[in-house]
Amino acid sequence: MAQVPPPGSVVVADWHRCKDSKEYFSKILHKKRRRNFGLLESPVMPPNVAVDTVHYKIFISGKTGVGKTTLAARLAGLNIPNMHYETTGIETTVVYWPVKLRESGRVLFFRLQLWDCGENALRRFDHLLPSCKEQVDAVLFLFSFTDRTSFDDLSNQIAKWTGTCASRVVKLVVGTKFDLFMHCDVAERDVRDFQETWGLPVLRMGGEVSDGLGDVSPLLNCLAENLWYQDCVAAGSSSYHSQQETGTLY
Repeated sequence: MAQVPPPGSVVVADWHRCKDSKEYFSKILHKKRRRNFGLLESPVMPPNVAVDTVHYKIFISGKTGVGKTTLAARLAGLNIPNMHYETTGIETTVVYWPVKLRESGRVLFFRLQLWDCGENALRRFDHLLPSCKEQVDAVLFLFSFTDRTSFDDLSNQIAKWTGTCASRVVKLVVGTKFDLFMHCDVAERDVRDFQETWGLPVLRMGGEVSDGLGDVSPLLNCLAENLWYQDCVAAGSSSYHSQQETGTLY
């Protein structure tokens, strides 16, 4: 497994709570709620504030019913469906997230295009998974804390992403419905054993949604941190510091 940077070592954690972040986060908010960005839209900063945008493609993987569509909507600040429905094809969602690099203090806008495809559609149509894998930068492997079979299926999901190209793809695991502890089917001990075996970060997402950024910031910051670190590693460890100083983008 690829090396994972220590949390908070690359980007400033909880930067959205800092005073100097307000100018940037205001561009992804409207009346204290998240803006909905289309495929051709982006945050607009004042001319005197130069901010580069880095683009990444993220695939959301998981069994039916674990909350893939809900997670995409939640990360984008969109309305979450009241009823579960099976995604019939590929749905894409654009998320913008400003990040401050810890060492250089440089600010970047991460443009994350989330790809969500229904499990049944992937089984029926052979061309969908290759389309999702094409030029992908990261995969979010989802399981539900209320569904043991989805947790046991993680190894099968990860096995689909083995190989030379897949080694350069950021991999994170997300446990959904974490707040439904009365119906929890996956113990913390199982999660710790999984992390020791696979060496992948496991993040937790509950069902309750606030109008703020605190419920999504841990996952978005972790994703941004691992993506940027992976790019630095791909460029060569010797150029890690120079990339942050000179502003080389990929």
